[in-house]
Amino acid sequence: MTDDDRTNRLGAYLRARRDLVTPAQVGLPVGDNRRVPGLRREEVAMLAGISADYYLRLERGRDAHPSVQVLESLARVLQLDDVESAYLVGLGADRPRTARRRRVEERVPERLHHLLASIGVPAFVEGRSFDVLASNDLAVALSPRLRPGHNRLRSLLLDPEEQAFQRDWSAATAGMVAALRANIADDVDDARFVELVGELAISSERFRALWARHDVHNLEGGTALIDHPVVGELRLHRDKLPVGGVILVVYYPDAGSESDEKLRMLAGLAQPAARHPAP
Repeated sequence: MTDDDRTNRLGAYLRARRDLVTPAQVGLPVGDNRRVPGLRREEVAMLAGISADYYLRLERGRDAHPSVQVLESLARVLQLDDVESAYLVGLGADRPRTARRRRVEERVPERLHHLLASIGVPAFVEGRSFDVLASNDLAVALSPRLRPGHNRLRSLLLDPEEQAFQRDWSAATAGMVAALRANIADDVDDARFVELVGELAISSERFRALWARHDVHNLEGGTALIDHPVVGELRLHRDKLPVGGVILVVYYPDAGSESDEKLRMLAGLAQPAARHPAP
């Protein structure tokens, strides 16, 4: 995580987001002599109804706590959705700085271990930074990267097998990086976040490019198309359920579908492997 992310997070976010909005999107002439990819500072200020000098102060971190009305106007100009707007307002909230916290171990409630063992579909438990904390045998049969101890974002960015596993790797990486920033929110000194962001910033060009965009989105349920190396294409619904400070993730097919049959086949193949401990 860069120093700018910690010391001037509001300014860094505003700069990143205005670079992504074109003049045409807000009804301004494009012109031939533009030297910035998105909007100029004075254009953002004009459209938001504030002075250019005040907006410059915001980007440079000289006023870290503007009013909610100013932030909502900026969110409108920058075409932020509800999640992104709430994130922007949160960046401007007046909160005391705290010392970096030590890494806190995330614990899986015992009832979730029982649920994982009894549920008949791939399921696992993840933490805020996408560390896999627990999983059932069918989840591991679906993907070996879902064993406890793996990190889903690190696997997605750095593991060639996981990249091939994803039908739309580009969208998957963009969504998870944006979700990581949303999970961090104002907890930028959390030791686990700092460790993971630092590792990925060094090892993944894709992560560096996405992190610089400052996208913020919640990663919720949906439908995933998976290219499984054994049973082929799987179409699985995904639900994410918060339980006791962690997230239970469940994949399941439509009843009676081809993916349902393939998942049953995968479950049969996974049963002998359940006797072997994870590495």
